[in-house]
Amino acid sequence: MNSFAINGRKIGKGYPAYIVAELSANHGNDINIAIESIKVAKEIGADAVKIQTYTHDTLTIDCDNEYFQIHQNTLWDGESLYSLYKKAYMPWEWQPTLKEFADSIGITLFSTPFDKSAVDFLEDLKMPAYKIASFEIFDLELIKYTASKQKPMIISTGVATLEDIEDAINACKSVGNEQIALLKCTSSYPAQLEEMNLATIKDMGERFNCIAGLSDHSFGVVAPIVATTFGASIIEKHFMIDKSIGGADSGFSLDKREFELLVKSVRNAEKSIGKVKYELNPKAEISRELFGRSLFVVKDIKAGDIFDSENIRSIRPGFGIKPKYLNDILGKQAKIDLKRGTPMKLEYVK
Repeated sequence: MNSFAINGRKIGKGYPAYIVAELSANHGNDINIAIESIKVAKEIGADAVKIQTYTHDTLTIDCDNEYFQIHQNTLWDGESLYSLYKKAYMPWEWQPTLKEFADSIGITLFSTPFDKSAVDFLEDLKMPAYKIASFEIFDLELIKYTASKQKPMIISTGVATLEDIEDAINACKSVGNEQIALLKCTSSYPAQLEEMNLATIKDMGERFNCIAGLSDHSFGVVAPIVATTFGASIIEKHFMIDKSIGGADSGFSLDKREFELLVKSVRNAEKSIGKVKYELNPKAEISRELFGRSLFVVKDIKAGDIFDSENIRSIRPGFGIKPKYLNDILGKQAKIDLKRGTPMKLEYVK
C-alpha cells in the first residue's frame, strides 16, 4: 500500500511529508511541559506529536549486572537500562489528558506501545496510529497484536536486517493490516551523517512496496531535508520546547526554533523537487531572450556584402537566431542593408 490516512491526513507518494514531533522523554516529568510541547508543535507546523507508552518494568528488569549496563558510546553510557527508562518514561495517567488536548487544538497524537498492555491502554484512548520502535521490530507477537487493531503501522528499522523487515511486514499482513510505513533509522544516539545512508529510503519504498520515511537521531536538519529529496513520506524527529529542560533525549532533540526550521526546510525542499519538466516557464522564456546568446549584426552591412566574423557575432541578448546557424550564414550575401545592433534573421540571407 503506497498511501494511507491518519485522522484524514493522506500520507504517501504525492502528498507532503508527514512531520512528526517525537516528544519521547522531553517532558521534564511535568505534564504542563508536555501539554505546552504539543501546543508549540502545532504552532510551528508539525503534523503530529508522538509519545511512548511503557514503564521501566514493562521494558526491562531492575538488574545491574553487565548485561543491563549501557556502554555502547551513547549519551547514556554508565547507566543501567532500568534507571534510564525509569527517568525517561511518560506516566500513563497523563496520556488521556494529552490526547484530549491534542484533539482539541487539531493536531494528531499517537504513541509507541512496548507491550500488549500498552496497546490495550492506547486503544481505549482511540489512538489513530501506532509506531513500532527499532528495537521492538524483533517482537513479532507485539507487532501482530498491534497491527490487529487495523490502524496505520509505522515501523522503525534502525537495527533490522532485510529478513527482520520482511518478518515485521508479514506479521502485519498476517492479521489483514497492509497500512505499513517503514522508517529508515540509524540507531546511534546521536547518529552521524556519514552513517545514515539515506539513499536506502527510496529503495525501501520500492523494495517493499510501502510508504517509506525517516526517523532521525542526528544533529540539525540536514538529514530530513536530504530524506525529502529521496521521497520520504514521513519525517520523525525528537522535539522539545527548550533544551534547558534536559532529559534522556535532549542531546539529539530539536528545540522550538530548530524544529520550526526543519518544517520550513522540508516544505521548501518539497517545492524545489517539483516534477520532471523540460518546458520553460514564463520567467525562463524572458531570461532566454534577455540574457541568452544569439546572432547579431555587429557592423553596418550593405545589401550584397558578405557575412563574415567581423560583421556577425554570437552575443547577448537572445533576440536573433541561434548561434548554431552561424556557419550556415558565413560567406553568404546580405539581401538588405542591416544596421549594427540588428538581431540576425535567416530571411536577411540571399
